[in-house]
This record gives sequence, C-alpha cells and structure tokens, in this order.
Amino acid sequence: MKDNSRRGFMGKAFGAVAGVGAVASLYAMKKSWDPLPSVKAAGFTTLDMSNYEEDVMITEKWRGKPIFVLKKSAKVMKKEEGNPEAEARNIKVGNDNYMIAIGLCTHLGCIPAFRKEEGNFLCACHGGMFDASGLAIKSPPPRGFDIPPFKIDGNKLVLGEVGPEYQAMKDNGVTL
Repeated sequence: MKDNSRRGFMGKAFGAVAGVGAVASLYAMKKSWDPLPSVKAAGFTTLDMSNYEEDVMITEKWRGKPIFVLKKSAKVMKKEEGNPEAEARNIKVGNDNYMIAIGLCTHLGCIPAFRKEEGNFLCACHGGMFDASGLAIKSPPPRGFDIPPFKIDGNKLVLGEVGPEYQAMKDNGVTL
C-alpha cells in the first residue's frame, strides 16, 4: 500500500512539473513570435508635409520600402483635371495636393525613376510608365502604384496608420 501512494505522488509531481514546463515553453514560443518593440516602432513613419517643394519627387522610407512623395503644382493638377482616376488618387494635406505611393513597379517590383521634365515615372526593366498621379500609363504594369496606409494629422502624414481618407480610397478600389 505504501509503495502505491508513493508511486502516485511521484506521478502527480512529475505531471505537475511537466505541465508547468509545457506552459513555460508555450509562453516562450509566443514571445518569440511577437515582433520586437523596434519593429513595432518602425511600422509608423511621420512625414511633415510642409517640407516638400512642388514638382520635386522625394523618396522616403517606410517598412523598408521606398515611398514616393510628390507635391503637385497647379500645372500638374490642371493636367489631371477631368481624369477621375487621377483625381481619386490625390491626397490633400492642408491646401496642398500630393501623390504618395509605394515606389515599386506593380509588374515585377522594380523601382521606377522619376523624369521631372516629362512629369512621369519610367521603369527601365520592362518600359512600364506611370504618370504623376501614380497611374500606369504604359504596360506591362497591371495597375498604378499602391498607396500605403496613411492618416492625415494636421500638416503631418502618418504612414502605417489607417485614416478615414485612406479607408475611403481602399473602399473605392483606388488602392489595394
């Protein structure tokens, strides 16, 4: 009898230790799957839109991707007038209009070059072209530049956060 109770106790003790070990292992695995705080912080990039000049394309960086920022002049806006697709991609911050897009060709992911004189983007890999609003104007790109999630906060634009303007673009099929 005494031998049975000792064996039962040892079994229960081993089971308890194994259970605690399993819970600790699961906790450690979950912690290793969570992104690091530095990665979470890199998920948002704030751009001060008052620093940009008209018709000067600047490449910013967000989550390791190039972000094209082009402050549109009145001349560019006049050129886009009457084109509902181009007007839908327009991002208005304060009194200024911008083209903000992930700077990767939607064909094979190359980085197109901005041609200031022509006011468009050329992807040298396969000859694809995009206009100043980010629309594909010459194939092979299947669609215009993708627009990163953004939120307008006064005169600042926060990349990585979904604001009402971006949500409206997404709901209307302007971006993926």
